[in-house]
Parts: sequence; structure tokens; C-alpha cells
Amino acid sequence: MTQLSRALSRATEFLSATSDTPRLDAELLMAAALGIGRDRLILDPPKGEVPATFSAFVERRGADEPVAYITGQRAFWTIDLEVGPGALVPRPDSETLIAAAVEHFAGTSGPKRILDLGTGPGTLLLAALDEWPAATGLGIDASPIALGYAQRNAERLGLSGRAALQLGDWGRDVRQRFDLILCNPPYVAAEADLGPGVAEYEPAEALFAGADGLDDYRRLAPQVGRLLAPGGLAAIEIGSDQAGSAAALFTVAGHRPVLANDLGGRPRALLITV
Repeated sequence: MTQLSRALSRATEFLSATSDTPRLDAELLMAAALGIGRDRLILDPPKGEVPATFSAFVERRGADEPVAYITGQRAFWTIDLEVGPGALVPRPDSETLIAAAVEHFAGTSGPKRILDLGTGPGTLLLAALDEWPAATGLGIDASPIALGYAQRNAERLGLSGRAALQLGDWGRDVRQRFDLILCNPPYVAAEADLGPGVAEYEPAEALFAGADGLDDYRRLAPQVGRLLAPGGLAAIEIGSDQAGSAAALFTVAGHRPVLANDLGGRPRALLITV
């Protein structure tokens, strides 16, 4: 057994006490310590000593710090994003919104203008721009820190010429119409238990939305109609237990939301068309 494989085994055992995916975490941390991708780590592991930074990474993960904050990056859809403190870590569940948009625009040239409300590190906006090379987009966020990540991600991905980013309060000051609106708002109830490391490390303003988790939907529902172009799609993420409660707010605002499930079969997005 090589030094690297022994270190991975020890780290996996150590992390099994705090993580549901200890081996995956250990591999991602080792790849980051070595400065290579996880695929190379698995298929063509380098020889030699284990970097000293690996043990520090493992200790941080053992204290429930998100892997993405430790490595400084997270894969989402077809892109890799820089992430860190002050920006919400992209989740695979949010890919449901992009998948719904791909289905909606199938057989067409795709959306020309894209709006991402609450863009964070640029997650949904940049994934959509990568998916539709002819599109341009606007990302709005209330956090200057999150927008800093988004700007760096846009530049690194070669998308800064097509992605405008600005501070804002949802769609309040937006006057244009868009073919595709994407939004992953805060939707966690104030007293909800999020599991280890989430509330402790990730920004509360990107997670919590009042006592029932619906505060931001109440603000978004009246805005969608004036922002969405005819034939367009708004895809808005919801919590898995909010299919009825969140949809009701958009119904009152005059929409007919359709539910989209994530890969686990759980309610994950409201789809709105005009």
C-alpha cells in the first residue's frame, strides 16, 4: 500500500464519524492538496509523499467545515466554481432548474436573455450561459462578497463578456424582460435543523427566510410576471416540503406553477411560464 492510499484510508476512517461521504471527502481533499483533479487521483495516482496540507484539510473537514470551502471550489452542471466563506455552496439539487430549462427550450435556439436572482457565486447564471453560448445574462445578489466570487468565476470561465453582475434586492430595480429566470432563494425556516456545518459556516442570509421559510417567495411572486418575457420560463427552487405552500403564493400572484422534481424524486422547483 502506498503512502497516498494509506493516508486516504486513515482519513476515510477519521471522517466516517462526522461525514456521510467520508471516502469522497477524503479523495476531494487529497486531490486539492496535490493540486490535481479527483479523476486523476483515482485513475493515475501520483507517487511520492502526501502533502502536509492534506492532514490540515482533513482536520477542518472533521470540524464540519464544508469540503467546498476547504478546497475553494465546487463542480456544478458543466462548470467548476470558486466558492468560499460568504457564498452559498452550490448543491446538486439546484441542477434541477437548469435541467428544466434545457427541456423547456429544447428544439429552439435557447434563451437570449437570462436573469439569475440571488446568483451567489454565479452558480445558475454561469451554468446557463455555458449551456447556451449565444445568451447574455444578469446576476443579482444582495451580497458584495458573493458577487466577488461570481465576478471571478465569470472571468475564469471566459463568460465575463456575457454576464453582468450587480448588487440588488431581487428584481425590484430590474426593468427588462428575460427569456429565462433562475432563482434559488433562501427557503429554510428559521428554527430548522440543517445538519452539521451548514448554519455554522454558510451565510445565514442565503439560507433562512423567516419563521416558515417563505418570506422571499412572498417578495418574488409579484415580481416574476413583469420580468418574464412571453414564451419564457421562470424556474424557482423550493424546499422539498414546500410544494404546496410556495406554489400557493405564486398562484395568488396570478401564475400557474408546475412542479419539477429532483433526481431523488423530491419536489425541487416551481416552473412558471407566461
